[in-house]
Amino acid sequence: MSLNKNLKYCIIIPVHNEEKYIGKALNSVVNQRYLPEELIVVNDNSTDGTQEILSKFQKDFSFIKVISSNSKSTEHQPGAKIISAFYKGFEHLKSDWDIIVKLDSDVILPHNYFEKVIETFASNSSIGIAGGLAMIAENGKWTYEKIGNKKQVRGPFKSYSKKCFEKIGGLKKSIGWDMVDELLARYYGFEVCVLPELEVKLQKPTGKDYKEIHGLKTGQAFYRMDYGFTISLIAALKASYKKKSLALFYDISKAYIQSVSISDTKIVTKEEGKFIRKYRWKQIFKRFF
Repeated sequence: MSLNKNLKYCIIIPVHNEEKYIGKALNSVVNQRYLPEELIVVNDNSTDGTQEILSKFQKDFSFIKVISSNSKSTEHQPGAKIISAFYKGFEHLKSDWDIIVKLDSDVILPHNYFEKVIETFASNSSIGIAGGLAMIAENGKWTYEKIGNKKQVRGPFKSYSKKCFEKIGGLKKSIGWDMVDELLARYYGFEVCVLPELEVKLQKPTGKDYKEIHGLKTGQAFYRMDYGFTISLIAALKASYKKKSLALFYDISKAYIQSVSISDTKIVTKEEGKFIRKYRWKQIFKRFF
């Protein structure tokens, strides 16, 4: 299939204290066969040498723009902080785009990554979200990071069609944004496409910077996505089994119950929540029957 160069894509990368990783991530973007219209890097309160690295890339590549964001928290946190930084970059986009991409600052992309992703969107207008597979270094080898599943496009490297992005209401400024987006995409009739041949290397294992709050945030996410108690319990058991951590199950369950007790804000409507639970039950039954 020939590449449809009529489809234009833009990338936004939120960054906080990533001097060890951001150089390799940006190198993997500037060496793509098919370059973006714009790459906006949002430097969110970095106190290390991140800005110096970003300034060099901005000087050398005209499509790269670096902006600063001064969020209240100076720590790396999943959820609202990252998506708020994403939207800070989104506001500065000048180009028209067909595909919007949210990348993490530690990814290393294969050189044909966006060539294949754009071809995928061009081949089927029903595809709303696309991306590769997450790989991490273990015992000297790059292996699949098993915390997700191979039918999910992971949060560090998500690409959205404009139609899908707008229909789902963009990215939720909440923990769970990178799970609920795909569920909402399916609710609105879009397909999610994982390209297993595109192996994306994560220089940091997921959750490395916030292990102590990972379980608590996950439990909160299950509530906010309106999973319901039973599905949340099953998901907590699955997560703790994969991590071989009973403490993780405890943290997820505790956070879910706390969210119930305070009637935490949900990030989906009642109808969307109903669809999400139906879809999740279907996936659970498919796995066991």
